[in-house]
Amino acid sequence: MTDLTMRVEARRPLTEQICEFTLAPLDGAELPTFEPGAHVTIETPSKAMRRYSLINDGSAPEVYKIAVKREPESRGGSASMHDEATVGTELRVEPPENDFPMGEANEYLLIAGGIGVTPIYSMAQQLDREGKPFNIIYCTRSPEDTAYLDEMRAAFGDRLLVHHDEGDPEKVYDFWDHFEEPKNMHVYCCGPAPLMEEIEAISGHWPEGRVNFEDFKPVDVVREDDKAFDVVLEKSGKRVTVPEDRSILEALRDAGVATVSSCESGTCGTCKTRLLSGEVDHRDMVLMDEEKSENIMICVSRAKEGELVLDL
Repeated sequence: MTDLTMRVEARRPLTEQICEFTLAPLDGAELPTFEPGAHVTIETPSKAMRRYSLINDGSAPEVYKIAVKREPESRGGSASMHDEATVGTELRVEPPENDFPMGEANEYLLIAGGIGVTPIYSMAQQLDREGKPFNIIYCTRSPEDTAYLDEMRAAFGDRLLVHHDEGDPEKVYDFWDHFEEPKNMHVYCCGPAPLMEEIEAISGHWPEGRVNFEDFKPVDVVREDDKAFDVVLEKSGKRVTVPEDRSILEALRDAGVATVSSCESGTCGTCKTRLLSGEVDHRDMVLMDEEKSENIMICVSRAKEGELVLDL
């Protein structure tokens, strides 16, 4: 399925740091359908590729709706959406994919943390339309940080439990009562790593497949101890310095070198590049061991030391 060219039809601030975007196809083209939990990958104005969960009903969509949080340490994606994706801006959007599908169950527990509410809200709306039993636990720092709060309260009533921890580790929600005894239900959880790690830890005694997670950041693209290094592009002879806080892909993009990418999180394989020499710190989740001596995923991997020579 080919990529879509879509226009920002509307923007709506949900909190100080979260903005909802309504994307419409050019010339009224028919959009692919999608199920709750699906996401689209968008080429943001900065050219960074980022995944965003779809919020609206996907059965016969005329638009796609996403919500984007301005990340405090954004490397270009979310900041450029907030600053540059104004009404009328055209964006390249890959067709929906779903790595977080809902299965059939007698009952559902939906757990959201912060911006992780986006797929959870989509799931809740679908379950509500189908008349299926569900409950939501939605954890955020404060009411002011809680996207869709009023809408979800109006739609779901006492099926929604909202908890604010005020950023205090001593006030985080205690999930144990929900997981102490395995239940005949499916759980879907999306949020920051500490939340999902907690749910994973306390649900280890549940049957496999009952507790499901969505995580768009399976690897740390940049780590605290990373250091700058150079990559040499064999075909052009160009040398590019990769700063400690940028990926190879981002450094090449910053230098005006055309790159091809999709997930930019080490999971899809689109940016696979032939490695001619150098010692690589492989951080992707795609390459087989036998491929690693001659290939590198430039969206996440780095040099262990010295420079890397790439077939570019």
